[in-house]
Amino acid sequence: MSKLLWASIGFAIIAMACSAEVRHPNLADLYNGYAQHEDPWRNPIIVIPGLMGSRLVEPKSGKLVWGAFGVNQVDPNTAAGARLVALPIHHDATFESAQNIVEPDGALDRVLVSFLGFPMELNAYYNILTALGVGGYRDQGLAEAGAIDYGDRHFTCFQFDYDWRLSIVESAQALEKFVQEKARYVRQETLRRYGIDRQTIRFDIVAHSMGGLVARYFLRYGSAELPLDGSAPAPTWAGAPYIENFIMIGTPNSGSQDSLVHLTEGYRPSFLYSRYSPTVIGTFPSLYQMLPRGRHHTLVGVSGQPVTDLFDVELWQSNGWGLADPKEADNLKMILPQVEEPGEQRRIALRYQARVLQQARQFTEAMDLPAKPPENVHLFLVAGDAVSTKKTAKINPKGSLEIIDFGPGDGVVLRSSAMLDERRGNTTFDRLISPIHWYQTLFLFSDHLGLTKDPAFTDNILHFLLERPRPVDKLSLY
Repeated sequence: MSKLLWASIGFAIIAMACSAEVRHPNLADLYNGYAQHEDPWRNPIIVIPGLMGSRLVEPKSGKLVWGAFGVNQVDPNTAAGARLVALPIHHDATFESAQNIVEPDGALDRVLVSFLGFPMELNAYYNILTALGVGGYRDQGLAEAGAIDYGDRHFTCFQFDYDWRLSIVESAQALEKFVQEKARYVRQETLRRYGIDRQTIRFDIVAHSMGGLVARYFLRYGSAELPLDGSAPAPTWAGAPYIENFIMIGTPNSGSQDSLVHLTEGYRPSFLYSRYSPTVIGTFPSLYQMLPRGRHHTLVGVSGQPVTDLFDVELWQSNGWGLADPKEADNLKMILPQVEEPGEQRRIALRYQARVLQQARQFTEAMDLPAKPPENVHLFLVAGDAVSTKKTAKINPKGSLEIIDFGPGDGVVLRSSAMLDERRGNTTFDRLISPIHWYQTLFLFSDHLGLTKDPAFTDNILHFLLERPRPVDKLSLY
């Protein structure tokens, strides 16, 4: 066959591919019946945002500490701003003795951004709420804020906001209180509206990114603290009586390189806005708890050999990372104004860093323990695997990091991290090995926030929540 003919066939195939229509399902037709049907037995839903996904305010002044960027942004590079954004660290370096003056104030369903003086709105978790709204889930928070008028029909969906800077364990403890409060509310409303007294209220949870870790800890351990002796607790599944279906979206179940990068280099939302220094970021226990696992060969040293323990205090302090960076002395002074002597400021910072690293090690060990959930709990994973994502970092001679390898993911979380994939070496012929017992998985070709915009996301989670086959007495079919 001539080269010309082969070329013609190739161009024809390309033309057909380019002209192929991208079809989307008519979600209204598929799920309108569920949206219109008032089912008093349907599980209510809790939506949990991820890292940086809840507004933070200073109640005393009403100042928005996190959630607005641009003109109204709190500047973390001023002394006053740094003390608001950073978690306070005390002389004795304990978490309990430090008073946090900032509180969560609602999930960031939309992020307010100012560009050249013009306000803009960027969709964030609004996509999840919209997807659930197609199936008839009515968000209580949006209704009470007057954003959407549901009439008297808004008790099926709740947003859990939390201070994402804190330890994930603390956020899980707050989630338990929230779940118990909403369970009482749903029971009262079901009795008032339908005359049905539901003795047991179980929730479906839809959690994005770090929100999945918060809910997963609650599911496994309830509100239990990590043991004082530093050991990993045995899973009790204390949260299982409250949860039936649990959907995790882009959750870094074995960490993310972005956490390591932010802790060592700081964070800037975009080049237009203020940078959050490694000192400010380094006060957030949650970021340490999302460090990638060393056993997955995510970090190599100057010699090129794998660093197996990313929670080693000596690793951080010898490389001058985060709170241990000598160049961060001015930023450290801003968050410790009550301490005059620079040497004492550094000692406090190093003790705090050692404490959060130890706690993060214990947390990850607790989360990585293999354990099968009770039969009535179903874990559904939504993950991306089509975007190049940071996989391996190398330590340069001066202690800085360089990303040297990438893998499939959503741009923030690797596919393997979302699954908590424990396979080693050549995985071509090995089935998934994970301490998490997944009931179902869905892979999409989108980035971290784009996962929630994909019509396949909406179609599949609504099918899972509303139409998933369940055991039926055969006699009832006739």
